Amino acid sequence: MIQFADEAVINVFSGKGGNGCISFRREKYIPNGGPSGGDGGKGGDVYFCVKRNLRTLYHLRFHPIFKAQSGSDGMSWGKYGKDGEDITIPVPPGTTIRDAETNELIHDFTDEDEDDKFLFLKGGKGGWGNIHFKTSTNQAPRYAHKGTPGEERKLRVELSIMADIGLVGFPNAGKSSLLDLFTNARPKIAPYPFTTKIPNLGVLHVDENTDIIIADIPGIIEGASEGAGLGIRFLKHISRTAGLLFMIDCSDDNYLTAYDTLCAELGKFSKTLIEKPRIVLCNKIDIEGAAEHAKEVQAQLAKKDSSIKVIPVSVYARTNVDEARNAIIELVEQMNRTHTPGKNHSGAQAPASEAEQTEFLSSRSVDDTMEEQLPGSENK
Repeated sequence: MIQFADEAVINVFSGKGGNGCISFRREKYIPNGGPSGGDGGKGGDVYFCVKRNLRTLYHLRFHPIFKAQSGSDGMSWGKYGKDGEDITIPVPPGTTIRDAETNELIHDFTDEDEDDKFLFLKGGKGGWGNIHFKTSTNQAPRYAHKGTPGEERKLRVELSIMADIGLVGFPNAGKSSLLDLFTNARPKIAPYPFTTKIPNLGVLHVDENTDIIIADIPGIIEGASEGAGLGIRFLKHISRTAGLLFMIDCSDDNYLTAYDTLCAELGKFSKTLIEKPRIVLCNKIDIEGAAEHAKEVQAQLAKKDSSIKVIPVSVYARTNVDEARNAIIELVEQMNRTHTPGKNHSGAQAPASEAEQTEFLSSRSVDDTMEEQLPGSENK
């Protein structure tokens, strides 16, 4: 089973430059041969690149040190040292790298192609050999330059899953069942709370040219922003989504307060997150009394915001699931049509990394032949 990891601390080192060589030609019958020390090789660089078949940072969790190769020293007879090999660190889309000490954002990998490489650290320069220092007044220079040292940085690498729709709801509301029904994900499903302990990711196939990525976030409870339950550490994985899908268990006693409680916890985490467009699914209407509860929720939300689409469903009985599926597709298509670079859906100025995520998702290529790491997969 692929373990889920969304954070890692790594140390990266670029290669040291090779030292220049101090050497003199010593050939029979050739007096005063002169200096012949070659230059040291350049140290290897450190690059980052995006790999779309990666879905977690698991490969960094137990490999915290990355070192590029140092350049070789120069040699006699004017031979230059070999350049050190570069190192490339692959990361999944949606990864950010920050300085581990200052928390400075260094780079956000949202719209790079797989062929693109981000040069992070340059290797040290190779030192000059003494062949460079011969002059008319110094025919036998006995010094050379040392190679310059490489660079070293400690980084905190964080992953925010790139998804179109984020599922939000209390534990046991039916989010995993919906993901299992609509997508290729196979999350763990059981009749008790907190079955989902890590984010699950699934792909809803719309047609030959369109896929919608849905992220299921572990259940939120009241007080999650203060650390109750599983807390809100996973909410960052829906911070880039085009929209949210709220799941309300209408068989539960808190069906009328569930939506407001969820919104309050999301708002404490991020004002931008709570402003995203959303769909509300009133689930479990197959249970006695739940259908009437769903109507109450519809009436309540209609008074607050008539633009919110509220759909009574039963994922278990497959009631109105086609309507819910079409609403998800319509929401994503609407966001793609109305998207303006540099603006979020509410018209407010948004960071480029978040505002441009919809364009990234619409342009991504999915290769079904690639082995994917899907977070939360229960398959072994």
